[in-house]
Amino acid sequence: MDAIECIKTRMSIRKFKIDPVPADILLKVIDAAKWSPSYKNSQPWEVVIISGQRKEELSNLLVQLLDKNTPPSPDLPKPGPWPPAIDARISALMKKRRELTGKDFSSAEVRKQSKIANFRFYGAPHGIFLFQDSALSAWSIFDIGLFAQSLMLAAHAFGLGTVPQAFLTDYAKDVKKFLGVPESKRLVLGISIGYSDLESPVNSFRPDRRDTEEIAKMIE
Repeated sequence: MDAIECIKTRMSIRKFKIDPVPADILLKVIDAAKWSPSYKNSQPWEVVIISGQRKEELSNLLVQLLDKNTPPSPDLPKPGPWPPAIDARISALMKKRRELTGKDFSSAEVRKQSKIANFRFYGAPHGIFLFQDSALSAWSIFDIGLFAQSLMLAAHAFGLGTVPQAFLTDYAKDVKKFLGVPESKRLVLGISIGYSDLESPVNSFRPDRRDTEEIAKMIE
């Protein structure tokens, strides 16, 4: 597919097939993403891919922490509160998900089950964690965002699905310890990756986008 089609057809996947992705394909995805732009070519990204039994063990660890009501402690604070216009778009998304799934996401139990699904990587055979040195400035987080987008587009081009997940950073210290990543690293994002289960209803919905005229202004 061409670049425009790749951008416009990528979507967040929340149900995956169990089939593992060959290691060489996963590495080709990372190889493509590494060509992302970064400030002064600083390339402030570090990647860990986890699969198989170790992924299951990490999932179990995260679920156990949740069951113990361990307070989240991400390396990056979660966003919010939101300005009214943005909050309205988020509310519209949650309403649509409620209609599709029949689940009330304002319920504490439903929110917990949603977190568990995140910690189980939505059934994906692989998880990806993006790190950077914690001494780096906030600007380098922007560079990681560019890398993450390139990674997800490259995955889509290879016929794979992805979903970026903030919840996978909730217990950053525990994740780093489990993965053998130094505490001096900042956990920025988790991403599930695998073959999309497009027959699942949860993958049948794509949120809309604002009109181009609403977000762009041309000055001559």
